[in-house]
Amino acid sequence: MPERPLKCRRRPLVIRSSSKFRKHFPDLGPGDSIVGQLNLKKCEEAVFVDLVERGIRLMPPALSQQLSRSKCLQALIYSQYMPEGTEVVRCRHDLVKIIEHYGRINATTVITKQDRLDCGLGVNLWNGIEEVFNACSFGNLDFPFVIQPFIRNARDIRVILLGNYYLEAYWRENPWSFRNNLHFGGESGPVTLSADQEKMCRKITERGKFPYAHIDLLLAQDGRCFMSEISLRGGIRGAAISPASYREIIKRIHEDFLEADSS
Repeated sequence: MPERPLKCRRRPLVIRSSSKFRKHFPDLGPGDSIVGQLNLKKCEEAVFVDLVERGIRLMPPALSQQLSRSKCLQALIYSQYMPEGTEVVRCRHDLVKIIEHYGRINATTVITKQDRLDCGLGVNLWNGIEEVFNACSFGNLDFPFVIQPFIRNARDIRVILLGNYYLEAYWRENPWSFRNNLHFGGESGPVTLSADQEKMCRKITERGKFPYAHIDLLLAQDGRCFMSEISLRGGIRGAAISPASYREIIKRIHEDFLEADSS
């Protein structure tokens, strides 16, 4: 019988854009790599599971991309680093149970964070959890969202951690708004992290498989340090690093990933 021709394995693909990803998505397989964040819509995010199951390597990893998108997922994964009482509210039934717990821990003023809004646009301050329940009852607050006790006079610290290449921290303060978002005013200044705070940040990135991250910390007046949020990318206003240096280090981390994959 004539021998069947051997099917040659194509060279591994390296996908660097969402348009190229969508073009080659059906044919991707083990050995292929996707470098850079995928621009997926909310209804498409289950694709991350498919990519992992097919053995496709992602940089940043799928878990970090999902966590960067969802404050609710962050609250589930990082609950041990967040203030006591931080919960994901999926329905009014959840909120009723949380009301009792907040009464026990004497949490009065509270913060809510809408799941997929950034730049402080989805963060709200409430005088009490019953106000949150009333808003939900009348359809003025969409589920799911994160709720947590408001820590008064806490210092807001932004940490930029770019693998083992770069670490920087700076405080942010806006005397006219509790959000401390520098895009809407306010001031900033450098901070030297303690050994424990840096260790905490590195544990946070390792848990979520973040090769680089912007981590927001809350430093309470009693010295306790909490994680507020984490993102793969974010604004660098107030940071010492220049945009060009920032982009160069991200590029270097991506190239390290590809070089390790080919070795």
